[in-house]
Amino acid sequence: MQQNRFAIAGALLAVLIAFGAGFYIRGSTSGQTAAAADSILGQDQPASDADLKQFWLAWNALRNNFVDTTPSTTVPTAEEKVYGAIQGLTESYKDPYTVFFPPVQAQQFQESISGAFEGVGMEIGVRDNVLTVIAPIKNSPAERAGILPGDMLVAIEGKSTEGQSVEDAVKIIRGKKGTTVKLTLVRKAGEPFEVSVMRDTIQLPIVETKLRDDGVFEVSIYTFSANSTELFRGALREFAQSGSKKLLLDLRGNPGGYLQAAVAMASFFLPVGDVVVSEDFEGKADPIYHRSLGYNTFPKDSIKMAILIDQGSASASEILAGALKAHGVAKLVGTRSFGKGSVQQLVDLGNGAQLKVTIARWLTPDGVSISNGGLTPDIQVDRTADDVKAKKDPQKDAAVKYLLEN
Repeated sequence: MQQNRFAIAGALLAVLIAFGAGFYIRGSTSGQTAAAADSILGQDQPASDADLKQFWLAWNALRNNFVDTTPSTTVPTAEEKVYGAIQGLTESYKDPYTVFFPPVQAQQFQESISGAFEGVGMEIGVRDNVLTVIAPIKNSPAERAGILPGDMLVAIEGKSTEGQSVEDAVKIIRGKKGTTVKLTLVRKAGEPFEVSVMRDTIQLPIVETKLRDDGVFEVSIYTFSANSTELFRGALREFAQSGSKKLLLDLRGNPGGYLQAAVAMASFFLPVGDVVVSEDFEGKADPIYHRSLGYNTFPKDSIKMAILIDQGSASASEILAGALKAHGVAKLVGTRSFGKGSVQQLVDLGNGAQLKVTIARWLTPDGVSISNGGLTPDIQVDRTADDVKAKKDPQKDAAVKYLLEN
């Protein structure tokens, strides 16, 4: 059995993001991480804690007795039976991020994390057993349609999403540019409403900068991509050259991306060796600590910093924000973040089938589990749908007020 690893904290899809923080596929990760994952997954040995007698009784009863009597019934192949059993086993864990992929779905999943697609441009996750919008991508069809972080996705094309996995929802929503998909959403405690979103090619912004008239320097990060660290380095160079000592980092609506990018970005503000985030395996393996690389370009107290977060801030965004808050570098402003703080590993089951299994959880440097409700802002400020329509931003106003205080 092969395990694939590459640290992604909130994988980014150009159409719609299918999963969140801490995903491993084969590539540049530490030997410590690989060893921990191997110790968790174990070897290809029969389970010693399960009596499979009932399973084989059911298998043989179906194989020997089932009669195909209606057009809606089918006799599955042996391979389909095995996949069905694995699917049921996976679903019994009731974890929205632990998912079995038969070969066709596995191929689609690989394409989704490695290429550009056409779609609506938003990330969805599961909150309180309901499919929920984590964030629409900036300037995407989803954002233009007025979809907001925290909107609950209750139906797609008129069909209820109750019990539906993120991956299954993605397959329905994704489609060709110029076609439309009808989504039914619920915002907070309001009534359901429908939006028809025309699919398009999604262009992912990464970093934007702005020096405000009041002297506050804004850096907005939209994704944690492979090149976002270098782009962030350039943004910080602009900040230094501006002469400002007030930095506003906007992570709202940022669903995450590469773990390494979050660690590297935190390293601009932390001395070498400071913990950025740790992986907790609940005793199944020793914890893994991801530490600052020690760029320390802006040491603590050399600048004043605020970070904007909301329900659309997930995974790598929460790792960066949580680290800088824990080390006293920045204050968090806005609303509670999404709370996607688990680590997944992709396991190759052979013949093209794969299993994405949760193997750990992210902890901030002060031991806070990101999965346990997300990050709590130091300064709590909401931004309503009416604020968005009126182009008002009370969250940013509060962050700027904090930065300009003596």
